[in-house]
Amino acid sequence: MATKLLDALREDRPGFTSSQGGPECYLRGKSRGGCLKPADRTFAQTTQCQQMNAIATLLSMEDSVFIVHAPDGCSGCASMFNESYKVGQYHRGKRVAKNAHIVSSSFDENDVIMGGETKLRTTIRSVVQRYQPKIVFLFSSCSSGIIGDDIDAVAAELQKDYDSTVIIPIHCEGFKSKIHSTGFDVVFNAIQNYIIGDDRPETEEGLVNIFATTSIGYADQLELERMLKAIGLKVNYIPFFSSYEKLKKIPAAEYSVSVCQVFADTYMKFLYEEYGIPYVITGMPVGTRSTDRWLTEIAKMVGKEEEAAAFLARERAAVLPEIESLREKIQGRRVFVCTGTGRGVAAATLIEDYNMKLVGIQSPTYEDAYVDDYERLAEFHGDDFIIDVATMQPFEQVNLVNRLKPDFFIGIGSWVDKLGIPNTHILEPKRPTFGYRGVVYLGRKIATALENTAWADKMAAHRKLPYRDSWYQQDAFHYMKREEDEE
Repeated sequence: MATKLLDALREDRPGFTSSQGGPECYLRGKSRGGCLKPADRTFAQTTQCQQMNAIATLLSMEDSVFIVHAPDGCSGCASMFNESYKVGQYHRGKRVAKNAHIVSSSFDENDVIMGGETKLRTTIRSVVQRYQPKIVFLFSSCSSGIIGDDIDAVAAELQKDYDSTVIIPIHCEGFKSKIHSTGFDVVFNAIQNYIIGDDRPETEEGLVNIFATTSIGYADQLELERMLKAIGLKVNYIPFFSSYEKLKKIPAAEYSVSVCQVFADTYMKFLYEEYGIPYVITGMPVGTRSTDRWLTEIAKMVGKEEEAAAFLARERAAVLPEIESLREKIQGRRVFVCTGTGRGVAAATLIEDYNMKLVGIQSPTYEDAYVDDYERLAEFHGDDFIIDVATMQPFEQVNLVNRLKPDFFIGIGSWVDKLGIPNTHILEPKRPTFGYRGVVYLGRKIATALENTAWADKMAAHRKLPYRDSWYQQDAFHYMKREEDEE
């Protein structure tokens, strides 16, 4: 059944690479020809592992406890995700936000030698007694995986003692995959196997699963729901700020949609094959073109094209005057985008609304699912913009940004400030970045940043990035062994 849901690593996807670089036309040509191969990095900076994504995806689940079977350091990343969880609670009306119940089994040297299953049993019993949760999520780690601790057997053994708590092992050992987004896949595997199981609930008319990444704030969730309500759909928004009951309703949906091209694509395909739930894969609705495509593709699936067109026309008319006013201020500026893969493509469509030009984009991965999206970008921006396929390799991005000298940067810009480049990000948990309202809000942010460059100017004058001048003079992809370099 669902145990075969994840039958391949992200690295095994068609045309997949997390290590490449060059002009868009080069990567697309290689990909279309079936000969785009991952490059070998002879030097790399640190990145995140799939355990981090697995924890982030589930940490906001209600009535749940999260056990990281690992040394204490492996749960350190949870502090960042816990902040998002607390902010999300506040936005959802909870004025006294609580921390997520995340617990480490405190794996140590003795456990590496003798095994950590005894300590894991003790940890599980302790958290169930203390918190009485509906679900205990049990995350493996590199350490526990290497020595062979059987978290599945421990979970099955203790499950017999707890009728009102579901104990769910999550296999997210970092060494299994170099791609951190594999953590999404193992989470959906666990949801299907341990929460849904063999359930086949009756289909609820008009219910749509929205699989949304954890970086989407509550304002954007509301915007998604508002747009879908306009075509007569009600939303089961998962897995962020979800619950046991909402996850159980996944197979009851009439349709499925993802807000990222590769966040839940494997799982939606499984739901179609197993339950007959049709699905559509679109990018994030950031920018007018991406928003139109997102809602229109869903409307085609449910037979509500006219309703969607009418809604989009009203939205466009309401904001067009301000978009045109903002365009006069910021058009023609050259932009470098550095975000997640799906959000990066969406940000590049946003700047089209303001006649700004894309000169470079950093993406954690490149695969067949994105080739068409990049080709659409090339139709507007030309096919010579640079794509840096890198899982958090800032030294390459610094080199490229310094070389391309964009007028503006979209992404987390603490290091870009030191190059004197104005910037903003679109990871905005407080206000809508999706839909037509988001186009206006982000346009205002960009215009404000370009009008007031004092902060970036001062940072560039008094702070320096920790790279030698010789690095800036080298090719940004100097440490990549690429196919053409060997010819």
